[in-house]
Amino acid sequence: MKLRTISTNGIRMRIAEQGSGPLVLLLHGFPESWYSWRHQLPALAAAGFHAVAPDQRGYGGTEAPSAIAAYDILHLVDDAVGVLDALGAERAVVVGHDWGSPVAWHCALLHPERFHAVAALSVPYVGRSPLPPIEMFRMMAGDHFFYILHFQEPGVAERELEADVRSTMRRFLYAASGDVTEPLDFWQKPKAAKFLDGLPDPKTLPPWLTEADLDTFTAEFSRAGFRGGLNWYRNFDRNWELTPQLDRAKVAVPSLFIGGALDPVITMSPPSAQDGWLSDHRGTVLVDDAGHWVQQEKPDEVNAALLTFLKNL
Repeated sequence: MKLRTISTNGIRMRIAEQGSGPLVLLLHGFPESWYSWRHQLPALAAAGFHAVAPDQRGYGGTEAPSAIAAYDILHLVDDAVGVLDALGAERAVVVGHDWGSPVAWHCALLHPERFHAVAALSVPYVGRSPLPPIEMFRMMAGDHFFYILHFQEPGVAERELEADVRSTMRRFLYAASGDVTEPLDFWQKPKAAKFLDGLPDPKTLPPWLTEADLDTFTAEFSRAGFRGGLNWYRNFDRNWELTPQLDRAKVAVPSLFIGGALDPVITMSPPSAQDGWLSDHRGTVLVDDAGHWVQQEKPDEVNAALLTFLKNL
């Protein structure tokens, strides 16, 4: 596996890559980096694929433009297209996790000629919302805390998350995993609560997350900060305004969905919500005993599902 920097869509982007063959583009989520795919890169390479995992816009070793509008969905999709161009690839299979999943879905929707298949982890495709998303989130949250609303005001979440980066990453990764044992008071917190309020701090790390892993994530966000990743959340309404052509649009290319059976996001947005939106769906895989970080928590199961999907295309 090697790291290098390429030019794409007007920015410099760091990518991790391994192997040769058909291109598989791996898009991470929040708060992560290329390192979230550390178990998938060698497995895909060994199976005869060119696996590429970038630090997405605003993360890690990739540039982080200052303007919030520079993080809308069209910029993110064009970044992915630019990776293919920089690598001289006509097309690729795109795989996304967490925030990387909406980017992957939109890659398939907007550029099916370049992204001929899509696999999404943790976040299903549910079509375009009937109302601006932030309006819908406010209606859903009522008088309670909702993390996406908390992330909207620039600087607020940054100060909280960056006060102790290692503690933030340790608590965040543990709380959304399948290993958390403490009852979470995350969805019923008062509106004025902070993101980290109620997130437990594990006495010992879960077996899938080593101190060295935590060192890597801590170093990345200590250097780059959280602002780039948080700016993705500040474009929900802008993304909706920019894509009216996707109203009632279905994903036409072959698709796969993988989720952790214990993922809290699955509770909020179940895979069954995809019914009718995926024209060539090849399967939904729910991994037992896994939470939100499914490709890190259960890499063997995720790798097996991905390779079956890829080899049957």
